[in-house]
Amino acid sequence: MSMLAADPELIRIGNCSGFYGDRLSAMREMLEGGQLDVLTGDYLAELTMLILGRDRMKDPSLGYAKTFVRQIEDCLGLALERNVQIVTNAGGLNPAGLAEQLRKVAADLGLDAKVAHVEGDDLLGRAGELGLGSPLTANAYLGAWGIVECLNAGADIVVTGRVTDASVIVGPAAAHFGWGRTDYDQLAGAVVAGHVIECGTQATGGNFAFFTELADLGRPGFPIAEVRRDGSSVITKHQGTGGAVTVDTVAAQLMYEIQGARYAGPDVTTRLDSIELGPEGPDRVLISGVTGEAPPPQLKVSLNTLGGFRNEMEFVLTGLDIEAKAALAQRQLESWLPVRPAELTWTLARLDRPDAETEEQASALLRCVVRDPDPNKVGRSFSNVAVELALASYPGTSFTSLPGNGSPYGVYTPGFVDAAEVPHAAVLPQGTRIDIAPTADTKELAEVAEPQLPQPLPVDATRRAPLGTIALARSGDKGGNANIGVWVRTDEQWRWLAHTLTVARIKELLPEAAPLTVTRHVLPNLRAVNFIIEGLLGQGVAYQARFDPQAKGLGEWLRSRHVDIPLELL
Repeated sequence: MSMLAADPELIRIGNCSGFYGDRLSAMREMLEGGQLDVLTGDYLAELTMLILGRDRMKDPSLGYAKTFVRQIEDCLGLALERNVQIVTNAGGLNPAGLAEQLRKVAADLGLDAKVAHVEGDDLLGRAGELGLGSPLTANAYLGAWGIVECLNAGADIVVTGRVTDASVIVGPAAAHFGWGRTDYDQLAGAVVAGHVIECGTQATGGNFAFFTELADLGRPGFPIAEVRRDGSSVITKHQGTGGAVTVDTVAAQLMYEIQGARYAGPDVTTRLDSIELGPEGPDRVLISGVTGEAPPPQLKVSLNTLGGFRNEMEFVLTGLDIEAKAALAQRQLESWLPVRPAELTWTLARLDRPDAETEEQASALLRCVVRDPDPNKVGRSFSNVAVELALASYPGTSFTSLPGNGSPYGVYTPGFVDAAEVPHAAVLPQGTRIDIAPTADTKELAEVAEPQLPQPLPVDATRRAPLGTIALARSGDKGGNANIGVWVRTDEQWRWLAHTLTVARIKELLPEAAPLTVTRHVLPNLRAVNFIIEGLLGQGVAYQARFDPQAKGLGEWLRSRHVDIPLELL
């Protein structure tokens, strides 16, 4: 083991990417903006794996995040000069290929950079024998120990494939402090720090419910986790950058894409109900008290398949008789189609208002989406028929796009395999391959019993107002499921929220969720409740089951719904 930072009790880990397509200049901004020991980047999401899978089908040498190569071309010399190690999952489906490309970049720049990579997550060749079907991509979520081996071997850059998002932060911390495989509290603390910064500027004010409170959100800086030996951390950002780091911006990211109180990973199961947050100065938030448990014996696997082909046409309905116009267009289109696709769904968005001052404000949108395994059934045979209605349907018939062919869509499903079936390996800068054994100590995942709720708040008078008047929220996607985390700032507000925002009330406020299974998880330390809405997103983001396929705005919809709020809380 070699120390990654000068301070044996602290390591400063920054982030410069929250997704494939994030701010290209962020790597340079982070390297130039202040002190760092390690710089990480998260480039992978469920949809990204499908995109990279299609890249690899066209060219087997691809399958990695090409924008990361551009960033390294620009910043490698700066990173080496400042002695900042770079750890990223940009390797996607081809970490070995990306590592080789980075060596070529270094050679072209005349730089001596030690590049290592982690592999073994790609299970595509064995998907059938592992009971995972015949997907386009099949990638197990690896943990941090392969990264640790690469860093201990002196790597300047470590490239991985599909590791958990937090692993690129946990690995450097574990390497620096020499944590062992059963140092679960420390590992869990690093997981929480990683979860906070892995989505980039979402921790510094991006996508923040009370954004109007922030003085400077023009160009938020990327976040930094100052991880300590005991696993606690301080979340911050470079001085002088935009955005803000507050208890609430950190809580917002903690609520993103989680499920229950146990947050399972390949190295540790983190108890989210143990997290304590507190301010530690301007743009500094302390995360402490985190506890961890042994991980489950199985690893999650990201499975993407090509589900078929999709197309859509959107009708503009203006003025009077909107419902009747929509019914006529639907009846005509369905009767005129030569062959009905396997799936045909209609959505009417009533964006119109009476006595509107502009034509746009007087208009609603009627969307027809079709899906079928046969591209011909959702191609021009569908979209041309829609356009043929132009002179034969409701008054004012028009469309938002031209007719076109269908496009392929993906389907995401999670799978699980025994950790021993996954050949996790670190390939060191000199080419030596080290196999990483799975964690020997495991514990089956179990739900946490709902904690004791606070005493209900006595209520005398109330006022009808948006829930978001006092409550913050953050929502996101996990495959076909959506999560909404809702939290408040004071103990009195918590006494009200914990008893008010039940599963039944969520189904009432969000009618789309009414027929679905909804589960509530309570996190008292954060004054938060988290809801999982199963199946709201169909078969994942690429399936595009609704106009907000990743549920990014779901929390804001909930905050806009009106409820009776005690006057004393307003």
